[in-house]
This record gives sequence, structure tokens and C-alpha cells, in this order.
Amino acid sequence: MGSRGHGRWFHPNITGLLAEKMLMERGFDGSFLARPSKSNPGDFTLSVRRNGEVTHIKIQNTGDFYDLYGGEKFATLAELVQYYMENQGQLREKSGEVIELRYPLNCADPTTDRWFHGPLSGKETEKLVLEKGKNGSFLVRESQSKPGDYVLSVRTDDRVTHVMIRCQDGKFDVGGGEKFESLRELVDHYRKNPMVETTGTVVHLKQPFNATRITASTIEHRVKELSKENIQSSKAGFWEEFEYLQQQECKHLYSRKEGQRPENRAKNRYKNILPFDHTRVILRDEDPNVVGSDYVNANIIQAEDDGSPDNGKKYYIATQGCLANTAEDFWRMVIQENTRVVVMTTKEVERGKNKCYRYWPEEGQEKVWGKITVKSLAESSTADYTLREFQVSKEDQCKSITIYQYHFTAWPDHGVPSDPGCVLNFLHDVNRRQDSIPDAGPIVVHCSAGIGRTGTFIVIDMIVDQIRKQGLDCEIDIQRTIQTVRSRRSGMVQTEAQYKFVYLAVQHYIDTLQQRMQAEQKSLLMGREYTNIKYTTEAAGGSDPAKTLSRSTSSLSGLAVPCLSPSPTSVTPIPAPRNSEVKKPPVPPRPSMENILPSDDQHEPNEHLAKKEKISTRLLMLNSLQRY
Repeated sequence: MGSRGHGRWFHPNITGLLAEKMLMERGFDGSFLARPSKSNPGDFTLSVRRNGEVTHIKIQNTGDFYDLYGGEKFATLAELVQYYMENQGQLREKSGEVIELRYPLNCADPTTDRWFHGPLSGKETEKLVLEKGKNGSFLVRESQSKPGDYVLSVRTDDRVTHVMIRCQDGKFDVGGGEKFESLRELVDHYRKNPMVETTGTVVHLKQPFNATRITASTIEHRVKELSKENIQSSKAGFWEEFEYLQQQECKHLYSRKEGQRPENRAKNRYKNILPFDHTRVILRDEDPNVVGSDYVNANIIQAEDDGSPDNGKKYYIATQGCLANTAEDFWRMVIQENTRVVVMTTKEVERGKNKCYRYWPEEGQEKVWGKITVKSLAESSTADYTLREFQVSKEDQCKSITIYQYHFTAWPDHGVPSDPGCVLNFLHDVNRRQDSIPDAGPIVVHCSAGIGRTGTFIVIDMIVDQIRKQGLDCEIDIQRTIQTVRSRRSGMVQTEAQYKFVYLAVQHYIDTLQQRMQAEQKSLLMGREYTNIKYTTEAAGGSDPAKTLSRSTSSLSGLAVPCLSPSPTSVTPIPAPRNSEVKKPPVPPRPSMENILPSDDQHEPNEHLAKKEKISTRLLMLNSLQRY
């Protein structure tokens, strides 16, 4: 588990009532958060949603360690929470019923400034700033030793100075000095008025060391920050992040020898855009008498660096647009990998230049490439793409397979599409088809070179897929995702405009999802259904929702509407075996919308044993939103 995953669950300024409301509105069973105890200052409370109810568990801070009034003892609150997350089954009620900490409910950051990194440890900070920063680089992070406080970490004379920032009564200061209304005001002040260490060293805050990882639901704030120009460089944040990617790519060069072999050179559309050897697709039905017959200019793309494609994770194949002499190799790859969906993101000819050989026959006709026969069964078009259905068979195989080609035609010859919604709708249709085919292999994505538009489509799909599975409280890192994808095939997401478009498309998706959630909650109160909240350009810009209903998208289900009332429960931490297996938390269900009815009587538990909140539930069913 990354350090960023633990710490964001700490909410410094909420009551038990608000914790319950947040967990029921935004969480799932297994969602949890930690907060300061109102009844025992200095202690903390762990609030967990389970079985449609909220349980509150007291955490004791003795001054020497943290524990649950018994059981395991920990040096920090973060270590306590991490332990019970990684050792499911060790936290139980006295009745023996397990209390699971599975999905952290993230707290809103205290600032939208990019120099805020959330729960980063001191060691991680030093490693990061010393490796990638410069003298004068600084960041602000959450304190792990004192939850609710913060730390200003600055690189000074090739070492890192850590300055504690106290947060008291909503104001911030460094060790009793001048108080500030916000972290931004504090940082701005000390950028203009440097601090001096007791050794006499001046601590200059010269350039922020910016974070790229964010909570998905806060992407609107990050896009606004990235759109601002840096006073020193006169460049926007998008340029800074993309430039960093370019610099990192120069440091990580991988072998591309197979594509450089004389027998394979003619198979590359562009002589210098070659597949990495360690991730290239190897054609297994090669002719032993033909040198290089196992080669195709294509790479396997995964969201994670570790593991192989057969580990159950979603993956893709990124490849170049076909040449006349590589069409057979393309179809060999599709059959071998059991691909059922092909995404084409370029026209055959753009600006008078051939971008992709027509590797399919006209509708109703068939064509043969070597041992492979392709028959075009059907073709239909929308404003943004053409869908073709092929029947593909190989000479030495009895069965033919059906392949669906989604040919996106709305990408302009210059730049990027003006409407991210058209790309999101397209990807929705692609994934709906992919999901409908049992045991389908990877989606094959190509443009002309197989890096620019191809990378853009794949990264958008990866990020949207993550949000769809983990909800709006999950953490996304667009820059890091692109870096990972570039480690599989060079140059993926080729321009700053494409990099920015990824952000805008993900923002558009999140805005649309939030709008739909609000509409569904409203419909529950009003007793009627909203079934047509769609991806639109206006929705991303925050226009009147009534004017932004056009094309539809994926479905969301209606859910229960609970109200809350208190009743007691007791909690017992169970000692773990010494060699307990560490397991990662599972992926939560898709984000849900629930209308919370306020309770008449809610209070903070004032005993060290937990108190459980009973739920009296009224179930309202809402039909799934359907795309049309």
C-alpha cells in the first residue's frame, strides 16, 4: 500500500454526526474515516460503515502509543489504521463479528495548491526531493506524528529541513509565530520572508515541488491550477507537467533491437518509432523458414508494471497503422491474442498523407491476406465513428471469429477534439462491446504511429476505468499513468495538447458522473427519475444542466435511503499471528448514490467501547440509467 493511501482518511474537523452522514452518502460497507475525539481531547475515533450502519470505535493516545484500549500498540495513528487494513479479521466486536477497514473515505485537502502532497512520510519526502528537486524546492505534507497538523519540507544545501506547521482553531503557524488563515498565506509569507534555522542557515522557499496525484473528485480544482501561468517561466502547469514527462523519458531508454533488424525495417511505418523489446507482441505462429516472421510493430500496454497480461488485469495492445505488407501480421496478432475489438483513431488519409492501409474489405465483400480471410458483414456510422463487423478465419483453424472495429473519425487533422464528450461516448461504446464478449482478449488500439492518439485513448480509458471501479474518492495520477504507459511503448501521449486533453476528458467524465448522482438524489426526493444525463461539452463547463442533456452514457443504479439512530456495540482488537499474510484491500463496488434522512438523536460516543448506529431503512428503487 502506498503511503498516499493512508492518512487521507483523517478528517480533523468533523463531528460524529457529520462522519455518519459522509459515510452513508459517499461510502460503501467497509468505508471508514478517523477523526479527533470530541469527548476525550487527544484521543481519536474510527468511524466505519458496515451492514448499512455506522460504528464508532475509540482510539486511545496514551502519549507513548496508540491502541484500541487493548490489543496491538502503534507509534502512529497511520500505522494503527494501516495494520487493521492489512490484517482483515483482527478487529472484531466482543460478539466475534469482524469489523473490516477496506475503503478509506478521503478528506478534502486543506488547499488546492499543487505543492500540497497529503500524507507523505518524512523518509519518502527526503527521497523524492533529493532525487528530483533542487535546493529551494519545497512541499507541504500532512504530519504523521501529529494528525491534523502539517509539515513544510524544504531542500536546503542538499539536505531536507522539516518545519512543523500547527493547525489550531482553523489557523496555521510555525511554532508559535505569526498565525495565518490558510496554508497558502503561510507559504506565501515565508517565500517572501525566509525562515532561519538555529544553525543560522536561511531556509529559502524558491520553487514548489508539485504533486501530480489527486483525489478524483477534486480534478476541477487541479485543472484550474494547471491552467495558471508560472510567473517565472510564463508557462502553464500543463506544460510543466508534460515537460517533466519528456525529461524522464530521456532517462529511461529501453532496447528496440527487433524493430531495427534489416528483415523488419520495412514493417515499420516510421523508421524510428519502434516497439520496446520487453513488451512487444511476439507472433507465435511464425514460419521458421522466414526470418523475422514473429515481428509486428506492437506493444502490450498495462496499467501496472508488474505482472503479465494473463493475470486478469485489463490490458491493451498499441500498434501502428497497417502497411500493405503488414496487414497479414496485424490479423495474425488479432487472432493469436483473441482480440474481439479493434479501435482505429485515424483516417486512412489525413492532410494528403497515407496514415493507415485499408486492412479490411468493403461491406459485403471479403479479402484474403496470406492464410487469413476477412469478410465484412456490416457497417454503420454515427457522427463520431463508424462501426464495422468482420468475420475473420484462418486457413488452419476450423472456427471463424467475429471482430468489431470502432473507427473514430472525429479527431481533427490538427490538435485535439474540442468536445471530450465525443471521446467518452466512444470509449463507453467500445467498453460495452468488450464487456459483452466472454473471455475477450485485449483491445487493439492504433492510429498511424501508434503512440499519440493511441496513447491518449488508452490513458483516458485507464483513468475512467479506475474511477468507475473505485469511486470518486479514489486517487488518480495522470502524469504517472502516462509514465507507466510510456514504459511499455515510447512516446505515448505525444504532445502537450494531448496531455491536457486527457485531463479535460477525465474532468468531463467526473463532472458528468457528479451531475448524474445529484440528479438521481434529487429524483429520489421528488419521486421521479432522471434518465438522460449525458456526456456534453457544456456539462464540463458547468452550464445549466437543463441545457446540457444530449448524448447518453453508462448506467447507474438506484439505491437505499437510510436514516440513523444510535445503539451501542463493543469492539475487541484480536492479536495477529506473527506471520500474518498482508493483503491489499479489494476494489470497492461502483459509486452509489444514497439520500440520507437526518436522524432526530445523534451523539458522540463517550465510552472507549464503540457505539453502533442503527439504520432504519426505506428502500427506493430507481431504474438503471440507459444509454441510447
